[in-house]
Amino acid sequence: MQKMINLTALACTLALMTAGPARAEDKTLAIVVKGLDNPFFDLIRQGCEKAQAELKAGYKCYYTGPASTSDEAGEVQIIEDLLTKGVAAIAISPSNAPAVANLLRQRKPSIPIMTIDADLLPQDQSLRRTYIGTDNYLLGVKLGEHLKALKPKGGSVCLVLGNVAAANINQRAAGTRDTLAGKKGVEKLTGENGWQEISGCPLFTNDDAAKGNQMMADVLTANKDLDAFVLEGGWPQFAPQAYAQLTDQYIDRIKSKQLVLVVADTLPPQIEALKQGRSDVQVGQRPFEMGYRAPFVMQDMVEGKTVQPIYYTGLDECTPENANTCLKK
Repeated sequence: MQKMINLTALACTLALMTAGPARAEDKTLAIVVKGLDNPFFDLIRQGCEKAQAELKAGYKCYYTGPASTSDEAGEVQIIEDLLTKGVAAIAISPSNAPAVANLLRQRKPSIPIMTIDADLLPQDQSLRRTYIGTDNYLLGVKLGEHLKALKPKGGSVCLVLGNVAAANINQRAAGTRDTLAGKKGVEKLTGENGWQEISGCPLFTNDDAAKGNQMMADVLTANKDLDAFVLEGGWPQFAPQAYAQLTDQYIDRIKSKQLVLVVADTLPPQIEALKQGRSDVQVGQRPFEMGYRAPFVMQDMVEGKTVQPIYYTGLDECTPENANTCLKK
């Protein structure tokens, strides 16, 4: 536990060091992500840095988070520390949505709070002013649509998820299941439209790339005729070498579409995996745009301006045919 606390403190220190000089009168607009070890969130950081050059004088975009995406308690502690320290506004990507909601309910912050990338649960969304990021249910729908097109007769499938309490990932899984089943409210596929989730799935990676690859390997060893994986987040592909080693063992099945992989996110290593035939579809979010737009939304809230309840940043749908042109410029 002490080691985890030290890692979180180190992450905060490093974030402060890289945030650039701040004046005492600066209003800090803080972005708190699930973990600094995830390359997806590094694009949010880059967006924050670009926004910094364009914000009004007197505002500072500050990016932080726990060292590891598995440190849910560390993220909650960082939010609490920011509330105690006093910042102008906070944008949170909650790793554990109920835990973050509990903190906000207890602290009753007077500053504007928004969510970014991941939202609070519906019953807790009154605790934040707005959300900016992906329509996560729609992302899951798109993954399901592509899988149906590739496997119109259905088959056996395994969903790969992140943290159990990550609301955004659970929303994607719901979108995928509803799309494959042809009806809403399906908690697990049990033969609807020919789709069956295998025993032992879904997999919960806890946002750990190495764990995700090992779990997929174990599933494939035990289920040699598996028809499809749906990765509701790109975690295994965030470790490109390990993912390549895994897919090398099944590359003939993948390229012949016997084993289909539809995957969320479109980071550079993921697009490369797509081009190499190690996945069939990548449905991407736009984390840079999230990180860029969030400071301006927080600035408006601090200044008392009206903001929309939701800002969706859109999706990119990438296939081998359009891999060179599918990403938004």
